[in-house]
Amino acid sequence: MKIKRFLQGLTLKQIVFSLLFFLSLILYLILSLWIRHKTGSLIDQQAARRWDQEGGSAQVSCFLAEGVEIDEFTIKSFQQKLEQSLLEVSSELRENQQENKRLFIDAYSALGRIKVVSDKGNLEANAVGIGGDFFLFHPLELVSGSYFSGDNLMKDFVVLDEDAAWQLFGSSDIAGKSVLIGGVPHYISGVVKRQEDRFAEGAGLSETVVYVSSESLRAYGETQGISVYEVTAPNPVKGFLLNCVKENLGVEERDMLALENSARYGVEALIPVILSFGTRSMQNAAIKFPYWENIGRGWEDVAALALIFRCLFLLIPAVIFVVFLIIKWKNRTFGFRDVKNFAIDIKDKALQKVRGEKNKWEHF
Repeated sequence: MKIKRFLQGLTLKQIVFSLLFFLSLILYLILSLWIRHKTGSLIDQQAARRWDQEGGSAQVSCFLAEGVEIDEFTIKSFQQKLEQSLLEVSSELRENQQENKRLFIDAYSALGRIKVVSDKGNLEANAVGIGGDFFLFHPLELVSGSYFSGDNLMKDFVVLDEDAAWQLFGSSDIAGKSVLIGGVPHYISGVVKRQEDRFAEGAGLSETVVYVSSESLRAYGETQGISVYEVTAPNPVKGFLLNCVKENLGVEERDMLALENSARYGVEALIPVILSFGTRSMQNAAIKFPYWENIGRGWEDVAALALIFRCLFLLIPAVIFVVFLIIKWKNRTFGFRDVKNFAIDIKDKALQKVRGEKNKWEHF
């Protein structure tokens, strides 16, 4: 009954603005949860979270311009510099090193094309030549078999996607079977699902993808060399790992794009995306992004657009609340003198209470 009487006492304008107030807050909450779920499910952007569940690490990716490449020697040199930098800033990491715990994980990859031949068929496919802990950064869904490490002494392993497996063998349960790459036997380590959605297809996953060692791609396929480097490591201060990559990888900053994946969907990172609208797709350096980065950039745009709407959904109730306060202030039944007297009264009561407590202790 009280609620009914309260509603009857409201004007139509008050009811409309109240509904608008709560509806905006609900839409803000829904949109925030949705974009957080979507960006949080991008497995290629979550290596830091998987590596360090306490949240003290960052993931950084570096993409090189065409004509610029790094080799394994350059990467080894950077690893030594990164390890030295980490040990200099953290005693805990020095203890981990003494216990033979890994201080960081990293991976590198080259993009290209390769021809794969089996007894039942052959195909020419897009290829990713991997090194280091590639599948820790990109834990693709396995259909059968397992991943291989780019650090394996044997460089003759291959991971196929389902489409390639069916084209070559008519089955996806083919782990352990062999194919020929450049006339050299390579053994199938596993078969993975290829992501299928609008972003994935536009990002380069509309065709078959084969994963081989970077050595095999360089020897038997077509590639311009290593063009992607990724690392996950402790990030003792904001921007530490990102700056370390920029300064020590041995590539001029104008010839690469380095970004912190683990922070790219936060508000602070999305504001520059919004401000660069219209020029974001313009590049002075020709950088060919791998499919996972194209997907990440696509969701970056979506998250930036969602941020704009989230701000609007917060602005509406904020404006309504401010207008409400202004109206209440204009219709107030008290003045500044009343406020002043009220404050003085509170102060006097507080002083009396303090004096009373003091007299009580003096009595004892």
